Amino acid sequence: MATTSDIKNGVVLLENGKRMKVMEFLHVKPGKGNAFVRTKLRDLQSGKIIEKRFNAGAKIELIRIDAKEMQYLYNDDDIHIFMDNQTYDQINILNDVIGNKINYLKAGQNVDILFDDELIIDIRLPAHVHLEVVSTEPGEKGNTATGATKPATLETHYTVNVPLFIDNGDILKVDTRSGEYIERTKS
Repeated sequence: MATTSDIKNGVVLLENGKRMKVMEFLHVKPGKGNAFVRTKLRDLQSGKIIEKRFNAGAKIELIRIDAKEMQYLYNDDDIHIFMDNQTYDQINILNDVIGNKINYLKAGQNVDILFDDELIIDIRLPAHVHLEVVSTEPGEKGNTATGATKPATLETHYTVNVPLFIDNGDILKVDTRSGEYIERTKS
């Protein structure tokens, strides 16, 4: 049995019979009283986020998560199809499980699918992805010293703010954790 010292961002624990993913945690040692751990937990079934305090050293039940590398194939309305790279079996994942990570998924990309037995818990993306700009306003020459930005729509229909020198067809490196533009890459 685990304790509160094992809590980290991204771990899944069983709380009141529900699988909860730790989104944030903070160990607090007040001047008076006992230490505790303040957490933000997301219910993996409903998506609801709750705040929960655990006394320091309290017993918690962590869930063992298995990760399997799979390739994203395509989406069909609110279902996304992934293929196991070893067995070539295909699985369907609903939009609710993927959430805003759909902004960084493109066909042929490998991601890790996280399972608890047969239940799909989450998908884990690489830290950075390379996406092509499909639509942006043309930049004006000589207007790059101000650090100004403009919106650019990427091949996944995600819009990100980019510097003025970015054009249609450029390949951008985008951070999947923050959703921000990092740099333009060579195609």
